[in-house]
Amino acid sequence: MATLTGIFKTSEPEPVEDADKLVDLFRNRAELKKEFAALRDEKYQLQDRIKDHRGAIARVQQKLDHLEALLLDAEWVHNVVAFYQLRRLAAHCEARIERFAEQLKRQRETRIQDKTLAAWNKERGRDASEIEARIGEHRMRLQLLEDQLQAERHKLKSMGGISKMLRGKTQSQSVDEIESSIVRAQAREGELMVELQHLETLEPPPHEGLDVTAKRSINFMILAYAQQLFLLYSEDNLATMAKEAGDRSVGAVNYGNKADCDEILERLAAARGAADKVAESTKVLQARARMIAEHAVFRGDDDAVPTPASVATVFDIDANGVVAHIDANLLGENYFGLAKVLSR
Repeated sequence: MATLTGIFKTSEPEPVEDADKLVDLFRNRAELKKEFAALRDEKYQLQDRIKDHRGAIARVQQKLDHLEALLLDAEWVHNVVAFYQLRRLAAHCEARIERFAEQLKRQRETRIQDKTLAAWNKERGRDASEIEARIGEHRMRLQLLEDQLQAERHKLKSMGGISKMLRGKTQSQSVDEIESSIVRAQAREGELMVELQHLETLEPPPHEGLDVTAKRSINFMILAYAQQLFLLYSEDNLATMAKEAGDRSVGAVNYGNKADCDEILERLAAARGAADKVAESTKVLQARARMIAEHAVFRGDDDAVPTPASVATVFDIDANGVVAHIDANLLGENYFGLAKVLSR
């Protein structure tokens, strides 16, 4: 009997606490696997970054070794000096265009923002004047009502016994109606005062930026300024040589022997001195920008940058206003880093 009881005896369920511990154990194990996978991914990313960093160091070291070899070579050392002086000219022109573009954009944004703010202040002033006029009207009406109330109260108070019996109720109603009108007028005046205070605390509208028309106008001026720099250094082909030095690596261009390189350095010094003496004419820049705008073509209505082929003519305007046309695709060839300073 005891044996049968042992055979058919149902097993007792596991305690709830043991089951919860088991669930927590599996949950913790899953979280640990996720963290391990994340750490493994981070390890691979760091290894890739180290590899990229080592590659960059190796490339820089290679450039330094190449430069050292050129400087040790008597036939190339003068080319290195000429190359970096030309690159200096390219960087100088690029910095001037960046400053010009930034100043132009800031001025145009300030002008538009001031115009928008002036229009907003004018409209707010007009609304405030209307509210103040309505407040004045309500105060005059309130004063008339108060005067009328005093008169009606005086009539009611001065009535005799018979008059008061006959017309007293009507007179009292008239007084009550005037008092109600005064209360409504005072409430309306309070609403108008709140409306006026709210109008005075309004913040000006946020600046929404430049529209396509403004951006195009700015870009025309930037292109005109780039053409001005190109013309300043176009003699002896210095502008093109400077662009080539900015685009290529040292040792990739051979300027000739020491005499040839010295001549380039002399031309550079003379050009920089002449450029410093030239006063930038706003009228000439604006005239050149108008000519650029007349020929500019855009891919779409929302594009602010013209197609390079449509602005590939440099307009050389002399002191007498005579215009000469020079074929030079400054935008297409990205002279002086134009692509990164134009408004888009």
